[in-house]
Amino acid sequence: MLTKRIIACLDVKDGRVVKGVQFLDLIDAGDPAALAKRHALAGADEIVLLDITATHEGRGTLLEAVARTARELFVPFTVGGGIRSAEDAAAVFNAGADKISINSAALADPGLIDAIGRSFGAQAVVVAIDARRDAENKDPVGAAGVYVHGGRKRTGRGVLEWAREAESRGAGEILLTSMDADGTRQGFDCELTARVSDAVRIPVIASGGAGSVEHFAAVFTRGRAHAALAAGIFHFGVADVRTLKQELAAAGIPMRLPC
Repeated sequence: MLTKRIIACLDVKDGRVVKGVQFLDLIDAGDPAALAKRHALAGADEIVLLDITATHEGRGTLLEAVARTARELFVPFTVGGGIRSAEDAAAVFNAGADKISINSAALADPGLIDAIGRSFGAQAVVVAIDARRDAENKDPVGAAGVYVHGGRKRTGRGVLEWAREAESRGAGEILLTSMDADGTRQGFDCELTARVSDAVRIPVIASGGAGSVEHFAAVFTRGRAHAALAAGIFHFGVADVRTLKQELAAAGIPMRLPC
């Protein structure tokens, strides 16, 4: 089994990190630069910063927050939100990002994946998918749908077919967020993650529902995820990255342990 990654996520609104439940009821969690530094020092393999209202508000990424956060980091740094063109991506890279994450804009114009990949390399392109199970379908996981605009709007596209198209266009990774599990701390959606992991050859990052060591172990084994992302449990001290990785390693999950 390849070494698994633990990723700390910063959902940013108005320059502050926030956390909610199923994309709603947001509460303040702190300063992005300070939290990013803290999580990296604790052993997070990567940091993801998502400007969660940029698309809904029709604006670009908050580059000042990106630059300020990047200056504190020594681990790979991914930024998403408000990136609608290769030029937008270039501005985010220039502000200090190592990778960019695209979601709504890629669905509106799938060619954006190709364009950014050609300019900066597939390894720098993460396609984020906000997914919700279709409870009315006899196969609710297989029929899971893709949502955009911070989970506000259903696209009519299926998660599996969109993940495959993103890969075919040159995405280097898929960031899969279960809207059903988001913020609940009841566990990742392992079945959905496994379906997507089996559908593509590129790494899949699981997001939504982290609450315990067992949840991470499950998504790495049953969910076949390459990486797992969490936010609130790290921001509010429910779990420490260093301790989490040590416990996962003791359970047989291959981890890069912090010094």
